[in-house]
Amino acid sequence: MRLLDRYLLRELLIPFSYCLIGFLIFLISGDLFAHLSAFQKVRLKPLEIAEYYLLTTPQMLVLVVPIAFLLALLYALTNHARHNELTAMRAAGVSLFRLSMPYLALGFLLSLGVFAINEFLAPQNLDAAEEILPSAQERKKGAAQKDWESKVGFYHSQDGEKDRRWWVVESYNLVTGEMIGPHVTWLPPDGTRLEILAKSAAWVERVWMFTNVNVLQYSAVQEPPTQDTKEFLPMPVFVETPEQFMSQIKINKLNNLRSVRKAQLPIREILEYKRLHPGDTHNRAMLDTKLHGRLADPWRCLVVVLIALPFGAATGRRNVAVGVASSILICFTYFVLLQLALALGTGGYVVPWVAAWSPNAFFAILGLALIWRVR
Repeated sequence: MRLLDRYLLRELLIPFSYCLIGFLIFLISGDLFAHLSAFQKVRLKPLEIAEYYLLTTPQMLVLVVPIAFLLALLYALTNHARHNELTAMRAAGVSLFRLSMPYLALGFLLSLGVFAINEFLAPQNLDAAEEILPSAQERKKGAAQKDWESKVGFYHSQDGEKDRRWWVVESYNLVTGEMIGPHVTWLPPDGTRLEILAKSAAWVERVWMFTNVNVLQYSAVQEPPTQDTKEFLPMPVFVETPEQFMSQIKINKLNNLRSVRKAQLPIREILEYKRLHPGDTHNRAMLDTKLHGRLADPWRCLVVVLIALPFGAATGRRNVAVGVASSILICFTYFVLLQLALALGTGGYVVPWVAAWSPNAFFAILGLALIWRVR
């Protein structure tokens, strides 16, 4: 790494660290102030509040890293321009493109980090954080009530639609995966049909174990079904997992734009749902928009480099407040465009991949055009 690259990165990483920490403190303080009365009602302990915000920090990082990176970039570039350092570099034969290389490299690394956090850390942590407040409420009431979801439906197919199952569950435990009143209709490849009606079911050592079961088996020809009653019925052939049921429950709750925007659906869950429900046209636009949105969101860190360079690298002695004002305007415009594109893509008015990638594409093209003017 050249001396110039180390200098540019050092002058960027210091304000970036300050911005990142400052934004996190601001978000946590604002959220704590808004929910302090709710925490007091359920008598959350200080350690539980700290655990709650520790678990929600990864999701906050996904939001604030691009904003902090943009603000730090504009601050650093404006500061360089203010002291005529950029003029000296370019007079020495260093092009604006060459100056951007350390920034682009850091933006690429940040994009990979944001993608990893958003896919593998934030969804699980948010689920754990949401359990803290209800658990405290249960302690206050003095009752060991579990989190149940009523009337859960699930469809599974494999072997090219030759093996299909429909699940209808009266009550499903979101924590343990326990079922009350499961009814499974199974169409195996041999052309028969089985109806499994049980009092309960549980996920034991990665096998569904049904309890107090009544099994009705219908042959391929028109004959009365055979009936069998079992106290316990393990079904290792049922490969559905509690994680897949949770994914189905999440998607069933996405009935408006606000819920779609707030939903944490990792890419693997979206792909798994699309594989299990190839004929679901009702949620196709929403899922495809969400899928491409998960892929597009982390690359904001690269886009902000392209948009910050022409704003911050313009020659002249300017106040660093110009960088702050520019970042606020850019973030506001990006947020409005992002929400508009999400609404159009979710509603099926725009092709999902266009809706998801258009904010990044718009600002990237705008940044490249401005760079071409100031180069």
